[in-house]
Amino acid sequence: MIKKLFFTVAFLLGYWANAQQNKQPNIILIYADDLGKGILSHYGQKIISTPHIDQLAQEGITFENAYSGMVCAPSRASLISGLRDSDPTNFEITKAGIYKKISDGKYTNQQIQHKINTALTPPDKNAVFLGEVAQKQGYVTGQFGKLEWGFATSHEQMVRHGWDEYYGYLDHVRAHGFYPPFLFRNGEVEYIEGNTHADCGKTKEKETPEKYKERWNMNGKTVYSQHLFMNNVLNFISKNKANPFFLYFPTQLPHGPVSVPAVHPDFANNKQLTTIEKEYASMVKMLDDNVGQIMAHLKNLGIDENTLVIFTSDNGHEIYYSKEGRVSKPYKNVKTGERFDDLKAKFYSELGGDVFDGNGGRAGLKRSNLQGGIQTPLIARWPKKIAKGKQSNLLVANYDFVATIADVTGYNGKVKTDGLSFYKELIGKGNTKEHDYVVYASFIGPTIITNDGWKLRTHLPKNAFELFYLPDDYREEKDLSQQYPEKVKALKKEMKKACAGDLENGVFTFGKNSVDVEKSSKK
Repeated sequence: MIKKLFFTVAFLLGYWANAQQNKQPNIILIYADDLGKGILSHYGQKIISTPHIDQLAQEGITFENAYSGMVCAPSRASLISGLRDSDPTNFEITKAGIYKKISDGKYTNQQIQHKINTALTPPDKNAVFLGEVAQKQGYVTGQFGKLEWGFATSHEQMVRHGWDEYYGYLDHVRAHGFYPPFLFRNGEVEYIEGNTHADCGKTKEKETPEKYKERWNMNGKTVYSQHLFMNNVLNFISKNKANPFFLYFPTQLPHGPVSVPAVHPDFANNKQLTTIEKEYASMVKMLDDNVGQIMAHLKNLGIDENTLVIFTSDNGHEIYYSKEGRVSKPYKNVKTGERFDDLKAKFYSELGGDVFDGNGGRAGLKRSNLQGGIQTPLIARWPKKIAKGKQSNLLVANYDFVATIADVTGYNGKVKTDGLSFYKELIGKGNTKEHDYVVYASFIGPTIITNDGWKLRTHLPKNAFELFYLPDDYREEKDLSQQYPEKVKALKKEMKKACAGDLENGVFTFGKNSVDVEKSSKK
């Protein structure tokens, strides 16, 4: 009897161990907002310490050659669709601001949803989106924060893209404030007591005594949005701990204008920083602390080992802490007063007065096709599969995520994508397929980066093409276009293909690439 019981217990333990071994991994994708590589202490940031994000890098893999779009909406659309932003037929992007009209009584939520849904072309029925690949594999999917692509989205879009539940902003202009009077939970308006500002408490960027008073006037600003998101994130993890889940967390932080409930003790007495710089640093610090909370929660629930945590950003660094005589917006050389033009006069932190060097010594910032605008951190940790402290130089695009999540979850259906899975690189087996190049649009034209380090960037308004060899020149200081005309010709040809035959398609505008919901929707 005892022997029989022993074998029964052993069998059950073996079965349980085998089931745990074969269990699909949980996936958490943390998508920072306007966070350049240089703002992380892992990449040399001297003023702001980011130990929790750094620990992800120490315990996992860093992709040193990862790229995203140059600005929020098209970058997020590429992430979720798996398609390049350089072809305007790939996706539509809505204009922003329509959800503010709930506060002034002009429209109801239902009217706005109808306007968005009738203005947008329905997606291809065969298209497969980021949340959907996990959902089709039995994952519970959730998204919390600054939701989806475009500058305004709808419940119908969210459901079509594969999210079982969501909570946050459906309008990215409203997400420029951190004290929303309402957010959206699964299509329904959820009001937040104590928050009364229709613009969500949005403040101005430039530091003056008047703007300081405005930022710290807390009338009608009771509940900070990031706190709400974190509560929902942790609750989602808790209630789905026994299921495979895919959690997408597009946080607002550290996008500005600067707004934070309190200055972090790390910076309170830092005489190197202005008041608004201390506040910005505190936003970055809060994001890092939130990453730490998520990791601690996974460990407390006993699901840490088989959870893939990915940390990245939608675009490069942006400055929200300008002050007269220190940093000017529009950006100017603080010594000469010359305005940066992204061509002959490029933004570098030491010239523009950025005390944090958020682009990590690169040229340019958000909105630029220079490295500072499009090269982003990409860190992944998964103790069960990823060895500690790995680095990869694989060329990775944000439009690779749909294919990668499909591989992680075991989805084997057809996926229309411009991307390639980097799953094998994640787990140390090495990608058999690699990009020859990645291409991105920008406000001034497209850029192409090859897997051996060549970069051709355009400045179409000035009919300019610059060629760089990034392994020797990550700061983009030595234009080699005159020295290698055949390389320019070859890269221009490939870039044109990725722009559907016309380089002008690689110019992001609010005409060609976006939809004015109020003008386009059917009454």
